[in-house]
Amino acid sequence: MPHSHASTKPTHHSHAYAGPLDWGLILTGLTLLGLGIASFSTFVLPLPLWALNGALIGAYLAGGVPAALSALRELFGKFRLDIDLLMVVAALAAAAVGGALEGAVLLALFSLSGTLEHRALGKARRAVEALMALRADTALRLSDGEVEEVPAALLQPGDLVVLRPGARVPVDGTLVQGMGEIDESTITGESMPVAKDAGAQLYEATVNLNAVLTMQVSRRLDQSTVARMITLVTEAQGMKAPSERFSDWFGQRYTVAVLLGAVGAYGVSLWLGTPQQQALYQAATLLVAASPCAVVISVPAAILSALSAAARGGVLFKGGAALERLAAVKTFAFDKTGTLTTGRAEVTGVVSLMGEEAGFLRLLAGIEAQSEHPIAGALRREVAKRGHHPILVTDVQTSPSEGITGRDDQGPLWAGNPRMVERMGAALDHVLLADLQASPQTVVYLGREAQVLGAISVADQPRATAKQGIAALRASGVTQIVMMTGDRRAVALRIADQLGIKPEEVHADLLPQDKVALVDQLEKRGSVAFVGDGVNDAAALARADVGIAMGAAGSEVALQAADVALLSEDMARLAAAHRLARRTLRIIRQNLSFAIGAMLVLVTSGLFFHLPLPLAVLGHEGGTLLVVLNGLRLLGDPIRTA
Repeated sequence: MPHSHASTKPTHHSHAYAGPLDWGLILTGLTLLGLGIASFSTFVLPLPLWALNGALIGAYLAGGVPAALSALRELFGKFRLDIDLLMVVAALAAAAVGGALEGAVLLALFSLSGTLEHRALGKARRAVEALMALRADTALRLSDGEVEEVPAALLQPGDLVVLRPGARVPVDGTLVQGMGEIDESTITGESMPVAKDAGAQLYEATVNLNAVLTMQVSRRLDQSTVARMITLVTEAQGMKAPSERFSDWFGQRYTVAVLLGAVGAYGVSLWLGTPQQQALYQAATLLVAASPCAVVISVPAAILSALSAAARGGVLFKGGAALERLAAVKTFAFDKTGTLTTGRAEVTGVVSLMGEEAGFLRLLAGIEAQSEHPIAGALRREVAKRGHHPILVTDVQTSPSEGITGRDDQGPLWAGNPRMVERMGAALDHVLLADLQASPQTVVYLGREAQVLGAISVADQPRATAKQGIAALRASGVTQIVMMTGDRRAVALRIADQLGIKPEEVHADLLPQDKVALVDQLEKRGSVAFVGDGVNDAAALARADVGIAMGAAGSEVALQAADVALLSEDMARLAAAHRLARRTLRIIRQNLSFAIGAMLVLVTSGLFFHLPLPLAVLGHEGGTLLVVLNGLRLLGDPIRTA
């Protein structure tokens, strides 16, 4: 369709050219040059007639031929009339009535506005495709103890790659050896380096800053983060927002009406006895004044600029429709674990009944050393942070739903939950254990036979940016924040209290299908955005008016199920994306109101007040330039978190 970014035909905005040179910009420059020479000769210093005519012909050819070719393709290929044809006919009609200079002005401004929109059209794609230049061409593959340099495209899942300081990560993978900082700004938009240790995900095109690391490849180059981002942005350009569909629908039908109206006005003027030259002049003026170019251009200029600004800030929208829907959202529903919280258990309390904490923690870490449970991982991190080493525990066996048993040099040991305590015949009546037992956290007890030696409490912690992000959402006009979780209500209330979420908006003990049902219930009161990690929450992400995946750089499910992907885990970016969406909707309304209003004024003036052709040209194309420039303001408004 004529002015939509989703169009498959080359519009006047691209001039149907592609290649190393920006032919659209060159032709616009030639059109403006021809207009400048003709204007100088007309109003300042008369030039020879051949120079004046040459400048005008050059302006008409540079500004009109690309639009004419595009219009003819539409007319004979799809039997459709569009804005390009309207502009060419208007310019030729102006020349026919002695207004060649006015026609050149029309084509020059039309070409300029098209070039501006074309530059916005490519902005979002270029913002991501620029990452292609940052890709590592080669990688240091580790094989049989030898390091060899190979093309990144040859890497396969499971390969080991050595990353030297300053090297770019060649493909997506997992860090298996070493600790260091990674600059992920190219992917997530996050300016601060991210500390990584064994098990952390590494993304293509990010930079290893300060250590020698070994990573294991998890995806081929053609399936990596950058490749998927390119695909996502390309798909986004093919998904139209409701406002864009309206402007295309309006533009096509109105173009036909304007052409027929101009012909009808010419015929009526002749029938009323108006001289032929004057009747043609009035028809040309009406043709220019009534053209809906500004209406059709105003929406994609804003949408494309906003998509580009969001992409630069690490937020990818699946098209303008998702952007518009997000602007209308007043209720945000959040999954708790991995979204509002880190998703990683941390030790929050230690009670030792056997003397010093160090000995207790070393013993507990020893029995948990071989466990893959998240609680065991939290314990190991806590012991390592304190500089301790686990005590050797042997004969370790897991007791399902209860805990774990083992043996040290002093005899049998056990660690587990209250069910394990009960099975061992131990008592939890010690006064020092009372606070842990009363806390809404997971408690692990360590004991020897019927004696409890101590306990630790473990809990998931809120993300560092979660409270700030929720506060920013409320400040941007969101009226309801809902937490959904499969965890116990007491645990959920603890997190909600830390984040400022009302107890009545906390929904706990939910299965995935329960979350979908709750989203349905919330949608009865208005638009709902669901924010999750994109894996366990895929159904709720797909069901909500707007599904938003947090930290989706490495999640294939997130990119498929969600409408919006936040590539980083910074909650503040969510509020920034919401503000951008609302501002985009305001600019779209401004553009449409101005464009339709200006068009009505010009048409009325042309019908009843004999509007001069030069004023019609300036009014029409000046209005088109204004709405394009108003939309392009969003390019300077990237996602900010402060």
